[in-house]
Parts: sequence; C-alpha cells; structure tokens
Amino acid sequence: MTEQQQVSDDGVMTRIGQATMLLHGGDREEARNRFGELWLQIGPDGDPLHRCTLAHYMADAQDDPDVELAWDLRALLAAEELNEERLTAHDSSLALRALYPSLHLNLAADYLKLQQPDAARIHLDRARVASDSLDDDGYGNGVRAAIARLEVRLRSR
Repeated sequence: MTEQQQVSDDGVMTRIGQATMLLHGGDREEARNRFGELWLQIGPDGDPLHRCTLAHYMADAQDDPDVELAWDLRALLAAEELNEERLTAHDSSLALRALYPSLHLNLAADYLKLQQPDAARIHLDRARVASDSLDDDGYGNGVRAAIARLEVRLRSR
C-alpha cells in the first residue's frame, strides 16, 4: 500500500469511526446520513475493507429489519473479497478469520427478526464454527457470549 493509499485509508476509516460514535451515542439518523455519504464516495466496487466496515455499521443504524439484512449481506460479500494482506495493511492485529463470526451472527439475528428461523440457524451455525478461531480475549468472549444468547432465543421459537 502506498503512503497516499494509507492516508486515504486512515481518512475513510476515521470517518466511519466518527459515524459509528454517533450511532453508539444514539444519533442513528445522523449516523445513517454520514454512512450513506461515505457509501456514495466508496462505491459498490470500492475497497472491500471500507465496504465491509461501513456496511457492518450501517446495518446497525437501520430501523427496518429488511434494510438491516441488506447491509449485513453487503458486509459479508465485501469480507469475501478481502485478503489478509489488505486487512493487516490497515491494522496488523486484525485477522480475516475474526470478521466472520460477527458477520454471521448479525445475519442470524437479522433472519430471526424477520421470522426466518431456518436461515437464522444456518448463520448461527456458521458463526459458532467460525468463532473457534477467535482468541480468548474480550472480543472473542463477547462474540461467543452473543452467539450463546442468540442460540437461547432461537430455541424458544
């Protein structure tokens, strides 16, 4: 990655982070607006890391479960275009395998909201299998706990 690409990457990821802070602060509408502007700049064929990250958080900003599902599917498709080299160029501590448990967990939750338990089970199973590659740290333990909670919810359906 050239220095120019690194600066551009940092700028895009910073702006995604700023919109995410708005989302976590409760300003879903402004977060959606900023994510939408960034999506137009990145484009559907832009950098897969940017598309994956933005779509992942854009999904969380949605009120409509169908729209949330569409964004989570975009995140998964973009992740499938990523490679370890690109991911570690952004952050050397990131591993591609660490993305999939969360992406599949989000899809499982989306399908459960949409009352599609069979599709939810498929993605929950994929999240569980993928979670074996997570470290025994805060992130890994948090994802595994979320998988367990969703399993309980799915069993009650």
